Amino acid sequence: MAEVVFDEASRIYTPGATPAVDKLSLTVNDGELVVLVGPSGSGKSTALRMLAGLEPIDQGHLRINGRDVVDVPSKDRDIAMVFQSYALYPSKSVRDNMAFPLKMRGMDKSEQSKRVNDAADILGLTEYLDRKPKALSGGQRQRVAMGRAIVREPQVFLMDEPLSNLDAKMRVQTRAQIAGLQNRLDVTTVYVTHDQVEAMTMGDRVAVLNHGKLQQYATPSELYDHPVNAFVAGFIGSPAMNLMDLRRANGAVTLGGTQVPLAREVADAAGSADTVTIGVRPEDLSIGGDGDGVKAVVDVVEELGSESYLYAHMAEHPDTTLVVRGPGRTKVRYGETIAVRVDPDAVHAFDASSGERLGS
Repeated sequence: MAEVVFDEASRIYTPGATPAVDKLSLTVNDGELVVLVGPSGSGKSTALRMLAGLEPIDQGHLRINGRDVVDVPSKDRDIAMVFQSYALYPSKSVRDNMAFPLKMRGMDKSEQSKRVNDAADILGLTEYLDRKPKALSGGQRQRVAMGRAIVREPQVFLMDEPLSNLDAKMRVQTRAQIAGLQNRLDVTTVYVTHDQVEAMTMGDRVAVLNHGKLQQYATPSELYDHPVNAFVAGFIGSPAMNLMDLRRANGAVTLGGTQVPLAREVADAAGSADTVTIGVRPEDLSIGGDGDGVKAVVDVVEELGSESYLYAHMAEHPDTTLVVRGPGRTKVRYGETIAVRVDPDAVHAFDASSGERLGS
């Protein structure tokens, strides 16, 4: 087990160009599972490869358990990596695939067997040890790849989008298994994904990256409740937060003819700006009764059984769209006009120019 520290670590592919990873600073505590998440090109996989020793660090430092590993080869960093592709040897059995890194170390066969059997028991692979990878499902193959990492007993696990090749049901099942496994082994783990649902459900803490820069590093609940900028607000949450640039006057903004008051600290932070970016999550909007609320025309209804999501556009401003969470088996249908109420206590406000959060 080990602590991992990125200390203003940068990766610059082309001199003078924007860094792929720009002065990344964050600490992964001993035994913690941290998820790096962001859109394509955000630098999350590059950061993981820097930690693995597969990409050089052009500026800054990177420490594992207090040791600066900038110039340390990958094989000497005591890490184990699980890739998006399973990277299994098709001609070898599950047992031999899992034992391969131990064989390369010259480990005693009895110790190899013990470690493989222990890992197989943890991962539910004991009955498959003599099968070849072609006889396994995608989820089972991914568990074999994880088993191959576990038997090495590394200081740090690195996982690069390991669930991308699985179907939706298997992804949900396997991510729960990975989170449970990490809790059981208590090994420092850095996990990369583009899926914010994976990030929110698995990580002790989540680092949100965009264009190579760290946007926010916090627990899932902090990211959801207090995003530091409009990018994080729009990226975290499914469906995404509704973000709208609205005119501000007299301590309130106007949404579809309805006045939404702003907290005093928000109004003070906004200064003289006449436009503020307002964010409201779908669950903080409700369908009003008796025509009370913002008028919106329904474009799509997503029925999910226990709840529904209504995708609508403002009646007065068709270019402004809203997503509203409604009850399950809603009777609202395409083309209907609904009245949407906004919970003023759940409104997030951001600077319209910088995107930074206004107020606490």
